[in-house]
Amino acid sequence: MEIEFKLTSLHTVTAIIAGYLAFIISSGAIAGIGKNEVLAVIVGLVILYVTGNISERLFGKEEVGGFRGWFWSGIVPFMFIWIVTWTLFLNW
Repeated sequence: MEIEFKLTSLHTVTAIIAGYLAFIISSGAIAGIGKNEVLAVIVGLVILYVTGNISERLFGKEEVGGFRGWFWSGIVPFMFIWIVTWTLFLNW
């Protein structure tokens, strides 16, 4: 149970960061990029992938539970928090 909490917490923090970065990229705050939602999605997915690899190295592949453990304790919370954070920043 402790590993799931740590995995979910790590993915939640990185999802908030990814949501803010997606907001910056999609709102056109960076000069030269313009409003680019596709790039924002790609950046979010890259952050998710890197976070998954970091969590497997920190906690061990067997402790995480493979893809099924990473899906329920990592991908699902990341996607939910990322989209909610991105939406909140866009509507602020």
